[in-house]
Amino acid sequence: MNEKLNLKLSDKGNELLKMYKSMVKSGYSNDLFNLRNYKEFVKQKFEEFNINTILDYGSGQSNWTKAGFDLESKKSAIDYFNLKEIYKYEPTTEESKKRIADCVLCIDVLEHIFISDLKNIIDDLYKHTKKLILIQVACYEAKAKLPNGENAHITVRNPMWWKGFIDAVSSNYYSTSTVLMCSNTYKDVTVFQTWGPKIWNQSPTYKVNI
Repeated sequence: MNEKLNLKLSDKGNELLKMYKSMVKSGYSNDLFNLRNYKEFVKQKFEEFNINTILDYGSGQSNWTKAGFDLESKKSAIDYFNLKEIYKYEPTTEESKKRIADCVLCIDVLEHIFISDLKNIIDDLYKHTKKLILIQVACYEAKAKLPNGENAHITVRNPMWWKGFIDAVSSNYYSTSTVLMCSNTYKDVTVFQTWGPKIWNQSPTYKVNI
């Protein structure tokens, strides 16, 4: 299933997108593929939820088929995770198609989004998954600067803020499970327990722990 870019951004959101596009055209590389830092944990989650297809939402220049993603086995990311299909969505380039997949992966993206657009962006993640949302968000400032001099991480919040914000959106998607990883530094990560409305409602208690 293909979908065109149909999210309406705020005026500031559109201005930010233009700046990000300008940075990419001028040679800025966002091929960090930060997924490598969490690969063992992510692989376990993919196996747990029987994930075969991925929508990499805000994929940057990540290369899923390049050998060497896993340094030990030399496997590419698609082979390391034993996936069948990778769909990439990157609005700063021509890769702007979105497809519904078993899992939507959103790595190092949300901290780049203007706060007025966050709810709609996160809602869009949920609209494109069948089973699982896996989000990693940086809770610190970036080294990179925007063309206007501001830090490239424009929405920096603590892990509990992100948990509460995403909780509120996820409550609309009963059968979808959510994994949230909040990076306090580049390698120091807070990982929340996997959650979802179905999981909440199957709890024997009314109190839902974080």
